[in-house]
Amino acid sequence: MELKGKSSWDLWIEEALPKLESFKMFLPLRPMHLPNLGEEEEEEETVAHHTNADEDEYETFQGIQTWDRVSVQILVPETFFQRLLDGGEITCKNEIEDTKISPTQKRFKKLLLFATNDFLGLNRHPAIAKATAKAALEYGTGPRGSPLACGYTNYHIALETRLAKLKKKEACLLCPTGYSANMAAMVAIGSIAPLLCSGRRITKEEKIAVFSDELNHASIVDGVKLAEQCGWAESCSVWMDFAPIVELAELRKKHGFLFVIDEAHGTFVWGKNDGGVAEEFNCEKDVDISIGTLSKGAASLGGFIACSKNWKQFIQSRGRSFIFSTAAPVPLAAGSLASITVARKEQWRRMEIRKRMQEFQTLTGIPVTSQILSIIVGSTEKTFKASQALLESGIYVVPIHGPPAVPLNTGRLRVTLTAAHTTKDIKKLVTILSDHVDFQVTKSYSSNLHAKL
Repeated sequence: MELKGKSSWDLWIEEALPKLESFKMFLPLRPMHLPNLGEEEEEEETVAHHTNADEDEYETFQGIQTWDRVSVQILVPETFFQRLLDGGEITCKNEIEDTKISPTQKRFKKLLLFATNDFLGLNRHPAIAKATAKAALEYGTGPRGSPLACGYTNYHIALETRLAKLKKKEACLLCPTGYSANMAAMVAIGSIAPLLCSGRRITKEEKIAVFSDELNHASIVDGVKLAEQCGWAESCSVWMDFAPIVELAELRKKHGFLFVIDEAHGTFVWGKNDGGVAEEFNCEKDVDISIGTLSKGAASLGGFIACSKNWKQFIQSRGRSFIFSTAAPVPLAAGSLASITVARKEQWRRMEIRKRMQEFQTLTGIPVTSQILSIIVGSTEKTFKASQALLESGIYVVPIHGPPAVPLNTGRLRVTLTAAHTTKDIKKLVTILSDHVDFQVTKSYSSNLHAKL
């Protein structure tokens, strides 16, 4: 239903906020500005300078640098590496034995990561490291408390502003993790029904109907389940891999449902301005709530909910995983701000990801629509042998052998492509895989189920 440009959900949220206030359930954020060490007071102009630094202060680069390559390399203890090769269980006993060995006595094996979620390869970028270290030196970790108490600083406010602009939304709510962001949003959305019913028991028809991919991230599944257990919502599982976002946007226009997307893997990687998949397909205005994370494309930590001002106020008052969590330390917020700028200015990183995707598709014939690949191997035994061969060649990927994670005989390797990988890396990966994977089977499987975003 639409009324003067407003959807039913717009009207419901406008009705719900005054009810929260009347029940004394509205929880306001409490902004805290941080003084410099040795200064009792700070002028407004100076505070603004700390959080709105000139973007030119962040040094950026063109092309892969030495620190980019290090971002996809790890060293693992030889004992642990051997257990990975043998397929042995990583038990508590093994871990205790490892800690008895002095780090100087350990021998290490260098591995090339094809398992990291740092898609842009920013985790060792000097500009981001400098911004994080500078904030730590000036402010330590910052006030430790919930954003509703004392943890909501000028750095957090600046980061929310940047993310809202990135997602073309009125407002943004920072959460400590992507998991808590999804949990907070799902629970808050579900709670609107009983609030509007003014305390009486809600009927089945008044519950929120949630249509969600049954293979969605655990944070979405758990949030919906919690809303269901509270009696506020009912979920309807659907099954898709690459969400048909354009078609869903058209359905929203027709039926007026609340369109919520999780762009954990798309933000900073897709879209003309790094805005994500919705921007890539020009559907940003059709998305009501965009949830994302800073732990992947931004190589930091935290989650966020980009939405209208009304929805922000409602979620901050009803999203329990937000309410009862401590805000991210100030240095992380400062590092995330730097990441957003670096990602925007170093557009070559997104181009490199696309090149690696195209190279993998050309060499294997497997349709590649995302930087995250799910390569079907087959039985548990075949999957183990494939991951073992990769390890022996110095490549680390995540094997998913079978039930309950995936159906029987559809074991697979989860591979992530990043801006820090090279053409040589892709050729080496495909050469090893070709001895263990029937690319035609994976190609056939992928023709209906594209790689996930």
